Amino acid sequence: MTNQEIAKLFRDIATAYTIKNEGKYRFQIIAYQKTSDAITNSPVELKDLYAEKKLEELPGVGPSIRAHLEELFKTGHVEHFDWVLKGIPRAVFPLLDIPTFGPKKSYKLVVYFKLKNPNTVISDLENLAKKGKIASLEGFGEKSEQDIIRAINEFRLGKGKTTRMVLPYAYELAQKMVNYLKKSEYALQAFPLGSLRRMSSTIGDIDIAVASDNPKEVINHFITYPHKERIIEKGTATASILISGGRQIDLMIQPQESFGSLLQHFTGSKNHNIHLREYALKKGLSLSEYGIKSQISNLKSQISKFDTEEKFYKALGLQWIPPEIREDTGEIELAAQNNLPKLIELSDIKGDFHIHSSFPIEPSHDLGENSMEEMVRKAKNLKYEYLGFSEHNPSISKHSAEQTRKIIEKRSKLIEQVKLNNKSLHIFSLLEIDILPNGDLALDNKSLGMLDAAIISIHSSFAMDKNTMTKRVLKALSHPKTKILAHPTGRLYNKRGGFELEWKEIFDFCKKY
Repeated sequence: MTNQEIAKLFRDIATAYTIKNEGKYRFQIIAYQKTSDAITNSPVELKDLYAEKKLEELPGVGPSIRAHLEELFKTGHVEHFDWVLKGIPRAVFPLLDIPTFGPKKSYKLVVYFKLKNPNTVISDLENLAKKGKIASLEGFGEKSEQDIIRAINEFRLGKGKTTRMVLPYAYELAQKMVNYLKKSEYALQAFPLGSLRRMSSTIGDIDIAVASDNPKEVINHFITYPHKERIIEKGTATASILISGGRQIDLMIQPQESFGSLLQHFTGSKNHNIHLREYALKKGLSLSEYGIKSQISNLKSQISKFDTEEKFYKALGLQWIPPEIREDTGEIELAAQNNLPKLIELSDIKGDFHIHSSFPIEPSHDLGENSMEEMVRKAKNLKYEYLGFSEHNPSISKHSAEQTRKIIEKRSKLIEQVKLNNKSLHIFSLLEIDILPNGDLALDNKSLGMLDAAIISIHSSFAMDKNTMTKRVLKALSHPKTKILAHPTGRLYNKRGGFELEWKEIFDFCKKY
C-alpha cells in the first residue's frame, strides 16, 4: 500500500470512531488523525520504513498504532480495524470528500436512505436531493437540500476539498487578497491562516485573519473583492466568498487586543494545538482563540488577551514558534528550553544549480522564460555566489546526435560569453539530462564533455518495479559527469504518485562516489 492509501485508511478509522461515539473515543480519534497526517506528510514510504524496521521514525506514532502498521504490512489488513469499521456502511467514506460533509452528516444520510454502493453514493444522493427527498429529513430542510446539490456540483468541478492547491499557487491567491484587504483603512493587520501560513506543500481553502475594531467595514470591503464570483456567507465577524477559479476564501476578524491569540489558534497545526493545550493544562491554563484563562476557580472569569503571537507563547513560558514547524514534532519541548532551530531564509541561499533559461535548446518540455543574462541579473540581486544553467537536453526524438552536439556547442559559447561579462558570479554549464529506460543518459559522451556536470532525472517509464528502477538510476549515477539526481521520486502533487527506489542503495552509492 502507498502512503496515500494508508493515510486514507487511518482517516477512515478516525471517521468510524467519530460516528460510533465521538466523546468516548476522543483520544483514539486524535491518535488516528494524527497518524494520518504524519503519513501524508512523510517524505519516506512507510513500506520502506517497515522493511528497514524503522517504523518508530514516523513522528508521533506510539507502540499501539505501530503494531497495527506492522500487522497491515504482514497480513494486508488489521483485525482491530475490522472491528472499528463493523457497522459503518462503506458508502459513508466517499461523501467525506464533498465540501461541508462531515462523518455524522454523511452517516445519517447513508443510513436513512439505505445507500450501499460507495461507487455510486454521490450520484444517488444528488438524485435524492433533486427529487426533494432530503428536505423532510430531521435536521435538514430545503436550503440544506440545495446546499447539498451545490456542494456536489462544486466537487465534480474539481472544487472539492480533495483538489488541493500547490503552495505557490495558493500563496499567490492569498497574497492578492491580503494586499486587497490592507487597502481598507479599518484593516490593521492581515495574515493567511492554517496550512498556508505553515507553508505546507498543498493547501485546501484559503483562510485569512484580519485585526480590526470595525469588522462590518472590513467585511463589506472583503465581499466587494474584484475577483469574487459569489458570497457564500456573511456574518458579523466572519465571511466567505468564492473567487474566480472556484476557490473559497474564508475571512475572520478579531480586535487587535486579542489578535495574537486568534492567529495562533487558527494557524495550527491541529496536532501542535492539541499538544499546546495539554502543555497549558499542566500549568493550570486553558487556551482559546480569545486568549488564555486560568483554571483556578477564583480566576476563571479572567482572560488574558494577547495582541501578538510572541506574547501568547511567552505567557506559556515558550519561545515564539515559527508557523513552518508547528507540526508537533518536538518544537514545543525545544521552545520550552529556548532552543528552537534557526530556520533557513532566502538570504541563506548562496546559489542555484537547477534553472532553465530561454536558450533555444529545443527540449521535449519545460523551456525557461528568461534569458541567461536576465537570470544572472536576478542572481546578483539575490546576492548569489554561483549559478548553474541546466536546461533540459535537446529532445532525442527530434535531433540526431550530431544536431544535439551543435546545439550544445552553441550554448557553451554563449555561457562563456556570459561568464566574461559577469566575473563576480561563478557560472556553471550544466544540463538536466533524461535517464533513459535502460539507465543510459540521453546525451553521448562528446556532448557531455562540453558540460561542467550533469543533472540527471527520470521523465518517462515511471511504472518500473523498485528493483528495475533502482538499477536504472544507479547506472545513470555511475556516469562520471553525473553530480546531481533531480526530483528523485518523480512525484507531482495532485497528479502523479512517486516511483519506488531502494533508497539505501542510492544513498550509499552517492556517498561512495
